[in-house]
Amino acid sequence: MTATTDAPPTAPSRRRTPSRRPAPPLALLLPAGLGLLFLVLPLAGLLVRAPWSTLPQRLTEPGMLTALRLSLQTATLATLLCLLLGVPLAWLLARVEFRGRRLVRALVTVPLVLPPVVGGVALLLVFGRRGLLGGWLDATFGITLPFTTAGVVLAEAFVAMPFLVIAVEGALRAADPRYEEAAATLGASRWTTFTHVTLPLVGPGLAAGAVLCWARALGEFGATITFAGNYPGRTQTMPLAVYLALETDVEAAIVLSLVLLTVSVTILAALRDRWITAP
Repeated sequence: MTATTDAPPTAPSRRRTPSRRPAPPLALLLPAGLGLLFLVLPLAGLLVRAPWSTLPQRLTEPGMLTALRLSLQTATLATLLCLLLGVPLAWLLARVEFRGRRLVRALVTVPLVLPPVVGGVALLLVFGRRGLLGGWLDATFGITLPFTTAGVVLAEAFVAMPFLVIAVEGALRAADPRYEEAAATLGASRWTTFTHVTLPLVGPGLAAGAVLCWARALGEFGATITFAGNYPGRTQTMPLAVYLALETDVEAAIVLSLVLLTVSVTILAALRDRWITAP
């Protein structure tokens, strides 16, 4: 006589039925569509009115190439300055507990909401020849910053640094501190831990912040024209050249705007996985 055992009943297979999302209300679709149209229509107008037939000739004009070259140089130098000063500042805000940290973080973000023209005036009051530091720099080292290319770099760095600091601080807060602790227990110095462990951990956030910082510096206008002026070949960057061309040659202003638009779209496309695509 053989004993038979009944196999346990198998659980019924559960099929996932696709959940149907409720249709969005028309009361929201209409203003959403108008908002999208409000943002896209000016860009479309720029593309429609662009002088495509003479675009290659205009892009090779000496004045345009000079403004483009100056913009690329100053934006790159401003980004390097922001990296030199902003990364340690972001590390301080993310890793060190000290009294007044919230106030420091608020001060760092002030240039984000401060009108750029006001920032230019503030730079003049500090680094001008009669400013708090400018007079000392001029008398001691013979360094004059206003209305120079160095002044352009300083103005761009002032308005662009918060983008880098915020991005790097966020990456530092999201990074696992156990790797740094493990490096410290193995005898690594704080500087070695920072350069060989911390920076690689926050590499993507650092790169994204640097790119955003560079793009913001490239498009800076208000602080630059207030602090550095609008001298062709020395302080006239692309945004300033657009402003000047509007008074004399509208097509040249459109071409310059197209160049800046292309750079902006390229930056957004490069950062789409980190900043644009929603989870």
